[in-house]
Amino acid sequence: MGTTHTAAALDADFVRAQFPAFSEPTLEGQAFFENAGGSYACAAVIGRLHEYYRRLKVQPYYAFAASAEAGQWMDAARARLGEYLGVPAGEVQFGPSTSQNTYVLAHAFRTLLKPGDEIIVTNQDHEANSGAWRRLADLGAVIKEWRVDPQTGCLDVRQLDGLLSRRTRLLAFPHASNIVGHINPVADITARAHSVGALTVVDGVSAAPHGLPDVRALGADIYLFSLYKTFGPHQGVMVLSPRLLEQLGNESHYFNSHEPFKRLVPAGADHAQVAASRGIAEYFDLLDAHHRPGGAPAERAQRVREALRAAELPLLSSLLEFLARRTDLRLLGPAQSAERAATVAFVPRSVTPRELGERLARRGFMIGYGGFYAVRLLEAMNVDPARGVARISFVHYTTAAEIDGLMEALEASLRGP
Repeated sequence: MGTTHTAAALDADFVRAQFPAFSEPTLEGQAFFENAGGSYACAAVIGRLHEYYRRLKVQPYYAFAASAEAGQWMDAARARLGEYLGVPAGEVQFGPSTSQNTYVLAHAFRTLLKPGDEIIVTNQDHEANSGAWRRLADLGAVIKEWRVDPQTGCLDVRQLDGLLSRRTRLLAFPHASNIVGHINPVADITARAHSVGALTVVDGVSAAPHGLPDVRALGADIYLFSLYKTFGPHQGVMVLSPRLLEQLGNESHYFNSHEPFKRLVPAGADHAQVAASRGIAEYFDLLDAHHRPGGAPAERAQRVREALRAAELPLLSSLLEFLARRTDLRLLGPAQSAERAATVAFVPRSVTPRELGERLARRGFMIGYGGFYAVRLLEAMNVDPARGVARISFVHYTTAAEIDGLMEALEASLRGP
């Protein structure tokens, strides 16, 4: 993972100045706690998207100037995001969303599977990284389910050893759950899968907003996450090696089979959004330069990861302690901040999650409620998916004052309108 640094406290004013939403009049007086559904976009992304549409909105990679520059912007996006993910540009694939990317990916995996091959999925996942793989049973694949503890919602790595076999071809699991927030030990899990020759597909959608991971250090064969939840445009990213890509089926037009960035995107890339995603890396550059001026570029990605996590942990601890003390709700997932991402779901006992969300909205606090495409997990934990859960999710631009205000608003909203 690289050198460990003591993360400097983030300058909240500087951070929030990089996000236009915090100066938007229509959002004034409201605290945003539904970041797991989609974060605010940073100014660097918005600026690049605006400029691309203004002067580069042409087909890229032709010889004329605007086209050539448009292609350069797209190439730069892959390269710059690759720096923060610990991979070369050629391993960064874009698609319309993580759900769509996973669906196409599962279809492409048919070339690697034979009847009787085993696929392990979990019931902790968002359905996007579960349902698409389960459907391969129609082709003769044997689907095994790695199940959570019904009380905690966590996966026990020791149980995985009983599921893995020499017939296991694929293991799909989340880096962190979008409900219980538990951070799974990805490197350990992938090592166990690799010991029997299995490939791993890791859904990083709920983990990446809290720091883009070093994918190589995790050992994941394929890592998936969503840019619109990591301060960028509405695109999904797939990280996978060119060697693995060549083994998968071509899901694009037959004559594009030799084009690595087209094979898994049947409709073609969204040029503007791909190009604008470079702004995420540029925002991280600014963040690091402001807090660690003169820091070695080679260690920048690790410094940013640590800074984002360090900013969230004390706020997460305060929120978890508050929720764990209450008897009028059921907290889902670990009560210790070190074990989870800053996505916290709970079941209120005296009010529905929707009603709670509406009460909080009237007080200026935006939270999510529902099933969040994790129906299997909710059923396993004896939570009614139709009723759902209340979910509070935040990232590094959230302030201590907002957390304090949220807890006061929760106290009042759980008592009444």
